[in-house]
Amino acid sequence: MLRLSLQLHKWIALIVGVQVIGWVLGGLIMVSLPIETVRSQQHIAQVKMQPLDTGKIMPMEQVIEKAGLGNVTGAQLKSTPRGAIWSLTTGARGEAWYDALTGENVDEITDAQAKLWAAQAYQGPGKPVKVEYLEDPPAEAGVDGTLYRVTFDDPERTSFYLSAYTGEVESRRSNVWRFYSVFYQIHIMNFSGGQNYNHPLIVIAAALTLMVTVTGVILLWIRLSRDFVGWRTRRKAA
Repeated sequence: MLRLSLQLHKWIALIVGVQVIGWVLGGLIMVSLPIETVRSQQHIAQVKMQPLDTGKIMPMEQVIEKAGLGNVTGAQLKSTPRGAIWSLTTGARGEAWYDALTGENVDEITDAQAKLWAAQAYQGPGKPVKVEYLEDPPAEAGVDGTLYRVTFDDPERTSFYLSAYTGEVESRRSNVWRFYSVFYQIHIMNFSGGQNYNHPLIVIAAALTLMVTVTGVILLWIRLSRDFVGWRTRRKAA
C-alpha cells in the first residue's frame, strides 16, 4: 500500500505540478489586479445621449415595412452617438440598423467619427492615436460583427471597440486586460481564448490533483502511524 501510494503520488504530482503552480499564480494575479482597472472603468467618461423624442420616432412597423423586411425576430430602439437608431434582427439577414427618424438604412460610420466618439467616451491622460476598421475583429473584442478599434496613448494602451454602425463603445481593452487574460486562461486551462470551465483538460487535471491529494493524505497517515508506533515502542523500552 505504501509503495503504491508513493509511486502514484510521485508521478501524478510530476504531471500536474506545473498546472497547480499555474492555478495558484493565475489566482494570485486575478485577485491582485482590481477588476475595475482590468475593465478600464477608470477611462469611462459620462456621456449624455440626446433624449429620444418619441414624437419624431418612426414606429417600428413602418420601418420594417419601408425596409421590406420579413421575419423580424428582434427590435431595439437605441440612443446612439449618431442619433436614434432602430436595431432590427431578422432570421435571414442578421442585424440591420435604420435611422429612427427617417427609416433609412444607415451606412457605416467613418474613421473620423469613430475617433471623435471614442474620444468623447474616454476619460484620462491618453489621446486617440490609431483608428482601425475591423471586418473580422479579434477574440479580445468580445463581440462579433464589424467594429472600429480606437487605441489611446495612455500607459495602459487602452483600446475602445466601437460598433461600425451605431458608434457605440462595445468593449474596452488594455494591456492590463491582456496581461490578466493570459493568467486567466492559464487558470482555467482554456488556451483557445474561450470561457469554458468544463472542458476535458481541466476536468482531467482536477481529477489528477485530487488523486495527488488523496495519496498524499494516505502517505501522511501511514508515516504518522509508524512514527506513533515507534514512539510507543521507545517509551515502553525506557
